[in-house]
Amino acid sequence: MAARKNAPQPKLAEYQERIRASGLRSTSPRVAVLRELESATAPLSHADLVDALSEEGYDRVTIYRNLTDLTEAGLVVRADLGDHVWRFELKREEKSHQGTHPHFTCTDCGTVACLPAKSVRLTPAKGAPRSVAARSVDIQLRGLCDRCG
Repeated sequence: MAARKNAPQPKLAEYQERIRASGLRSTSPRVAVLRELESATAPLSHADLVDALSEEGYDRVTIYRNLTDLTEAGLVVRADLGDHVWRFELKREEKSHQGTHPHFTCTDCGTVACLPAKSVRLTPAKGAPRSVAARSVDIQLRGLCDRCG
């Protein structure tokens, strides 16, 4: 499971407002999923969320459906980091976690970490797709994390 932030978490009313503002009904499973994603410091898989929320009475299907709804509403971002496992993270407004950003996956333990956008520099070159210049690409780095290296 991903590490948790120590920053104060939004109140229930703030989660409910975010959900309603996106055009969805505010339900307890949606609030629970947003709360978990808010406290995560790295993208979480569906299985991670099931482990975290099962004690609250939410089953796999309920969590999956709500992840899909929240992703379609633009509150959550979904990424496949090359291991065929969808991982989800909250779409954030703060500069340190804004928009698309690179991810690092440990090839030994599988830990996933978000990297600051400026940790990887893209330089468009002749023959590269336009999406590289527009920075509308997913950047995924693999290697050994500090614990495994």
